[in-house]
Amino acid sequence: MKVYLVGGAVRDALLNYPVVEHDYVVVGSTPDEMQSLGYKQVGKDFPVFLHPKSKDEYALARKERKNGQGYTGFICDFDPTVTLEEDLYRRDLTINAIAQDENGQLIDPCQGQADIKSRLLRHTGPAFSEDPLRILRVARFAARYHHLGFTIAPETLLLMKDMVASGELKTLTKERIWIEIEKCLKTKTLHLFLEVINDINALADVLPILPSWSNLETKKITSANQFVATKEIAIDSDTLQVCHFCFCLETSSPDGLKHIEQTLKIPSTFANSLRDFKLLNNFLNEKDFSPENILEFFNLIDLWRRPERFNLLLEILKYTQCQQDIAQTLQNCAMASQAVTAQQVISLGYHGAAIKLGLQTARIAAIEKTLS
Repeated sequence: MKVYLVGGAVRDALLNYPVVEHDYVVVGSTPDEMQSLGYKQVGKDFPVFLHPKSKDEYALARKERKNGQGYTGFICDFDPTVTLEEDLYRRDLTINAIAQDENGQLIDPCQGQADIKSRLLRHTGPAFSEDPLRILRVARFAARYHHLGFTIAPETLLLMKDMVASGELKTLTKERIWIEIEKCLKTKTLHLFLEVINDINALADVLPILPSWSNLETKKITSANQFVATKEIAIDSDTLQVCHFCFCLETSSPDGLKHIEQTLKIPSTFANSLRDFKLLNNFLNEKDFSPENILEFFNLIDLWRRPERFNLLLEILKYTQCQQDIAQTLQNCAMASQAVTAQQVISLGYHGAAIKLGLQTARIAAIEKTLS
């Protein structure tokens, strides 16, 4: 049994890039042996295990054989006789197919080090075309390392175009596509990712709600991060970035939010935030900012049971830069109305069904006092 550091950790170390996680490949072992050593198996299709202490991923060396469509249409062979080189050859890019042994010695059968020096993203071999997910991964790597001068090798770009033309990309689930989009959003490189996707004619498969890349307001997405960097934002900026992107899509989609949800399968957190944002805008356009109307809005978004949903809405309002005054006013009114409790109302003599009316009255009075 031999263990090698592989993939991103080796690649990023060679690039003097921050190493985020460590993944290992294990040669000459079995699932039973790994479990006997205290490793916990995760997943059923692939022999991946978590280290009992570090929780790093350790995967048995494996080969794969295509037996169906899509990125799940593979038969996995992780027999103990599978060699390190066979495992490395099945990987997507040469720069991801470098291993390092316990002595620091590099094993590089695909010449990944040379491609790192040349700043090239090159596929390891013909098996690349068997997995459509690799199209999105290469586009994501091109975006991530764009500032380091990386480009996609011409032969790899041509292969990606052929894969798109064959329809293989259509086998990816909407949920899996969204994962790749969200990763780019969180690294603030989505615009570069979409440039590659557009170049290989894959936009209709990846973001079908956009008629063309030029129709998306790129500046809204990229400049938003600069704003976050200068403000004290309470909500995770990654979440805000995704919400802002969804908002940009929503404003450019003639069919609205429902169509975006069905097309992209965005998580409910982001969908709810968009709904709340639209609800508030409609509310402000249709009604005055009276205590009664503000309380009605709080009831509609269920401030009392879902305060985290309201907090995210506040940060989105601050994030858009143009509605910070409204955000502050709503925050002050929410704090005042949340301070009113049922116990306080009961102490004033309200009982039974009248308690609800008493709460409404007391909350309106608290909001009115705040506004004045």
